[in-house]
Amino acid sequence: MFASLSDTVDEPGSGRSAADVNARIRALWARAGATLTPAEQERYQELLVEWAAAVKADVVPAA
Repeated sequence: MFASLSDTVDEPGSGRSAADVNARIRALWARAGATLTPAEQERYQELLVEWAAAVKADVVPAA
């Protein structure tokens, strides 16, 4: 299921949901197994930043 997800790098604010980015993170780890290559580590960091931004964008300020 996850192997079909695209691993392209999108610009910040790509509009992907936190759930979509999380799925991409899980797919990366599933493909990599227990150890990430340096390139995979870099992609993982990019995905974490994108995920954090997506989570922040979903937060509704209190009234």
